Amino acid sequence: MTLILRSLLFVPAIRERFIQKAPDSGADAICLDLEDSIAPEDKLKAREMVKAAIPKIADREKYILFCRVNGYDTNLLEEDLLAVCNEDLDVISLPKGNGPGIIRRVDHYLTLIEKQKGLTPGRIQIAPWIESAEGVLNALEMCQASTRITMASFGSEDFTHDMGIPRTTASKEVEWANYRVATSCIAAGVIPIAGPEMNYKNENKLRESTDFSKSIGYKGRYCIHPSQVPVVNSLFQPTEVEIQEAREIIRTYENAEKIGLGATGLDGMVVDRPVYVRALAVIANIEKE
Repeated sequence: MTLILRSLLFVPAIRERFIQKAPDSGADAICLDLEDSIAPEDKLKAREMVKAAIPKIADREKYILFCRVNGYDTNLLEEDLLAVCNEDLDVISLPKGNGPGIIRRVDHYLTLIEKQKGLTPGRIQIAPWIESAEGVLNALEMCQASTRITMASFGSEDFTHDMGIPRTTASKEVEWANYRVATSCIAAGVIPIAGPEMNYKNENKLRESTDFSKSIGYKGRYCIHPSQVPVVNSLFQPTEVEIQEAREIIRTYENAEKIGLGATGLDGMVVDRPVYVRALAVIANIEKE
């Protein structure tokens, strides 16, 4: 699976029309949602709709397919996992992660389900939401709790609820937690994915908050409306300067490699394998378009 994740579109699993239209959104990932966008009385119906929809819309050539299940404390998680995990689902989006214990428990569930259903061991990834005071303080340990974790996100709405503080448009109250989660992801070697901008009609706010997320290390962002996808994609695209620099790094490193060098110089900067791999990722982003 190629993890180019600029935009991840949430789709309420109870809305058949939204599910059908999601593959044409241009998002790098589609996340069928069984959690916050589903009323309690619709949870079981939504689960069956996701189970039926996954084989129909799965298309790894176009996007990665997620499902956000219900949290461990809801008594719905286990049945959600049994219903939605199959050869077409790529990632479980796991809400309400407070610590590494829950991650390890879900990893264990997935191991059993993969064995039961004859799936490749370890193929289903976990993308936890870190969205409580306890979770933010445990962010690094959570990101390191399972080899299935390839990305993680900060959930500002649930975090402010847990803290008992108002959620403001300026978002100063969640800046520190945002930094901590992004930094923990990078330290653990997983991809930090920003939570959504809830005011989906305000493009200026979307651009401002996405620029901030990118500036502190987030590599992509969840979207709650298809109109947000092209904006988020464009903002997480590399600039022309970054593209030119990446191409020069690739050329320089590959020329050095041909003569047996593992590192070389470019404009006073050391170009080694990690720098080269980052440059390849920049070009991969633009080639996806």
